Amino acid sequence: MANSNLLLHPVRARVLRTLLGADELTTAQLRERMPDVSAATMYRHVAILAKAGILEVVRERQVRGTLERSYRVRQDEAVVDDETRTEMTTEDHRQALTLFTGALMGDFERYLSRDDAEPAREGVLYRQGMAWLTPEEFGELVAEIEAAVRRRTHTTPGDGRTRHILSFAFVPDKAAGEAASSDSPGGPDRPGGAAGGTGEGDQAGVEANGGTEGGS
Repeated sequence: MANSNLLLHPVRARVLRTLLGADELTTAQLRERMPDVSAATMYRHVAILAKAGILEVVRERQVRGTLERSYRVRQDEAVVDDETRTEMTTEDHRQALTLFTGALMGDFERYLSRDDAEPAREGVLYRQGMAWLTPEEFGELVAEIEAAVRRRTHTTPGDGRTRHILSFAFVPDKAAGEAASSDSPGGPDRPGGAAGGTGEGDQAGVEANGGTEGGS
């Protein structure tokens, strides 16, 4: 994991966003996409990210006597640790979310660009749901999801397996919370129970509004 200063430095953040949208690039190709950044500055920040393990070298070749390296982002390492996250400002979070969504869009575009992509058959999903939770209940939910994912992350290639990218984002909907009636545990217009996203009817409503399975 990384600290926010490492990931959210303006130049390094741009390097990461650019790489996430292109999968892999050389330093020269990065400069073509970021012409306002000098060569010395570009090489310095790429070296910092590589030394931290956030970038990895995927190929090397000799070009006019110089070793040219192609880099890509190690998304498992481009993560801010829990201790640092508590010190991040709202602007830090905006930049971090930009990197996160950029990575997700890059992954999705690479998949859809394949001639053999079959989103519906291959289980592409993008869904959204809501739930009313206390801080303790929210912590339990996150722990449950992380535990479920961890149980599957140690599998190996082969045996008919396809690698899947699993992305999550949790956002407090404070406006909805402020509008909720204190007299009803289910909130306004709900006769008790949990809010949207927890039942089949709620999920269907979310899916009908764009949170659909791939291919529809």
